[in-house]
Amino acid sequence: METGELLRKVRKIEIKIKGLSRQIFSGEYHSAFKGRGMSFSEVRSYQYGDDVRNIDWNVTARTGDPYVKVYEEERELTVMLLVDMSASSRFGSVRQFKSEVMAELCALLSFSAITNNDKVGLILFTDQIELFIPPKKGRSHILRIIRELIDFQIKGRGTNLSVALEYVHQVIKKRSICFVIGDFFATGYENALRIAARRHDVIGIRVRDLRDESLPDIGLVEVLDPETGQTAWLDTSSAPVRQTYAERFVAYSTLFKQAFAKAGADSVDILAHESYVQALLKFFQKRAGQ
Repeated sequence: METGELLRKVRKIEIKIKGLSRQIFSGEYHSAFKGRGMSFSEVRSYQYGDDVRNIDWNVTARTGDPYVKVYEEERELTVMLLVDMSASSRFGSVRQFKSEVMAELCALLSFSAITNNDKVGLILFTDQIELFIPPKKGRSHILRIIRELIDFQIKGRGTNLSVALEYVHQVIKKRSICFVIGDFFATGYENALRIAARRHDVIGIRVRDLRDESLPDIGLVEVLDPETGQTAWLDTSSAPVRQTYAERFVAYSTLFKQAFAKAGADSVDILAHESYVQALLKFFQKRAGQ
């Protein structure tokens, strides 16, 4: 992609997402993801309704007036974005490719995180680790993440979720919030997910397209498997063919939901052609109420 075009795309995403993050998601994100604990901030005069357990008896005795200790949340968290860049993500039947929706989701989560003084890191993966950006703060860092999501040239084509989950477990030692974002057309990642979820707060965000779920009845069509590069002819007028296709999607969906539930991890389901705002808000609010 030409530099000018890339910069325009990055700027477009920044303008769209930054305002959304500030207006809607900053407070919701803060409530959903708590800091590591409470640290002493200052003392102030006792006010009616203050918890007597917070009275600072040393200062109270020295001044002759009651004072209480004020605590603040130790806010700084680390957010890791694990994004599936395999070929199946570069598909969309309505408005956007799934990969474009994933980029916007990452931008939204990133801006929400840095607004709350949290660090953000990125892992791009296919059937191998494609890119690792260590967690940092700051607008320029977030813009780099968006640039990579838009224009990174991947080497692999397939999907291996286990590789990404094992990698984050190895390189990020401190407990972090790990968003795993992809279409989850993969199997065999259950054990790696369980291990990663023991250390980190793992959340799976599945982005799916309507045509991932079912085939239209439009007769004989040539189709391409983006992850293998193989082509084949499908008779979409055949009910058994459409049923097999739909059953395959149901199997992946069931695995996604069950694997995250068994690992004690949360999951979010997003349709690429619909607004992701309500889905994320609902998730954040549910987390905040836990």
